[in-house]
Amino acid sequence: MTIEMTCEDSLQLAATHCNTLQHTTTHCNILQYAATRCNTLQHTAICCNMLQHAATHCNIMQHNATYCNKMQHTATHCNILQHTLQHTTTHCKTLQHTATYCNIPQHTATHCDTLQHTATHCNTLQYTATQCNILQHATHCNTLQHTATH
Repeated sequence: MTIEMTCEDSLQLAATHCNTLQHTTTHCNILQYAATRCNTLQHTAICCNMLQHAATHCNIMQHNATYCNKMQHTATHCNILQHTLQHTTTHCKTLQHTATYCNIPQHTATHCDTLQHTATHCNTLQYTATQCNILQHATHCNTLQHTATH
């Protein structure tokens, strides 16, 4: 069986073939555009991942910097406290030395108070003794007077 094709049929077939090729080309262009777009998106995704990784790294570094600042502040505070403690220790030693010197006069003052108290007692006793002597002398006089009158 032989199929005869007319010129019109050939042209139509060629036109259909062209349309198919044109459609295929358009389809290929769309696919190529989509592939380019995908490559761009893939590249962007890789960049985003890298940026995200860098951001995480930055957060860690920032956290470490904050921790270091806190540690540095604590160290400064410790140095101040250590200096204050040294100053206080020196001051305490000076006060202790002064207290030792104060204890000597205080001890002497206590002795003085005791001696003063004893002196007061002695004065009282001396006064009492004088009074007793006066009374004794008066009693003796009275006895003599009484003897003289009898």
